[in-house]
Amino acid sequence: MSKYAVPTKAEVTPANQAIFEKLEKSLGFVPNLYAYYAKNETALGDYLTLQNRKSTLKAKEREVINLVTSQINGCRYCQSAHTVLGKMNGFTDEQVLELRGGSASFDAKIDALVKLTAAVVTNRGKVDEATKTAFFDAGYTEANLIDVVIVVGDKVISNYIHNLTDFAIDFPLAPELNEVEA
Repeated sequence: MSKYAVPTKAEVTPANQAIFEKLEKSLGFVPNLYAYYAKNETALGDYLTLQNRKSTLKAKEREVINLVTSQINGCRYCQSAHTVLGKMNGFTDEQVLELRGGSASFDAKIDALVKLTAAVVTNRGKVDEATKTAFFDAGYTEANLIDVVIVVGDKVISNYIHNLTDFAIDFPLAPELNEVEA
């Protein structure tokens, strides 16, 4: 059990309470990660603004980046949340696991995105030319490249917050990759 408590709506500022109400209306609940951000007066609103910014990438592509980044960073919370969101965006259970494992044999364009994302996260942005060329050859643009990095940054923030605090995961727990392979 985590020693870091997730605040209730009554324990956060009025501005964050208003955000909680919007989240409850749109999602049906306030995910623990979002609630934890509300321990800071402005972090929740700032984070949601970043997360919901207009992007050149489709929602499905952003989920690819979220899944790959969360896997590499070992964030069980985000692996679990984005497994649910990945399936809502059309990926099967098997495809989600394959994405988390670093490939997408079912779609060459998505595979190039997976490989670029993994290289960005693993190598802190120092990606070899072959990986970048494959990304561009798959049909992505430099504007997409910028958005990949922004989505990686967004997900790193969440991954690190949960990895530091380890509060309860309030999504169905995503399987560990080694559990699936066994």
